[in-house]
Amino acid sequence: MKHQRSLLAYLWVSPVSLLGLGLGLLAYGFGATMKRRFGVIEIAGNTRTHWLNKISTRYEAITLGHVILGRKHGVLKAYRSHEHVHVRQYERWGIFLPVMYLLASSWALVRGKHFYWDNVFEIEARTLAK
Repeated sequence: MKHQRSLLAYLWVSPVSLLGLGLGLLAYGFGATMKRRFGVIEIAGNTRTHWLNKISTRYEAITLGHVILGRKHGVLKAYRSHEHVHVRQYERWGIFLPVMYLLASSWALVRGKHFYWDNVFEIEARTLAK
């Protein structure tokens, strides 16, 4: 039963994970490294993937389903527990999480709050990662 639930969690999130894996394979082609940790693929950039940093200078790591993309190994280590909370959120919300995340950011903005720091998904990740 536990194995079936785990398989369903992977399938439920697989479209988003495939997007993350595609980006990860692109980075891997430029020298990034991939490791599997706790059922999640972690991809870390290096000096040859510095061009990825230009895509967004605001964020150190991003989770797409069961794939975590980080700027460097040290970043992944520092933010691992936070990003794994996002993995669990994906398992809960599935392919709807990106839309729910954007709605939560919009709701924060409408209330005069910060789109990132006051997003309920980020609040949960910061709280549970401690």
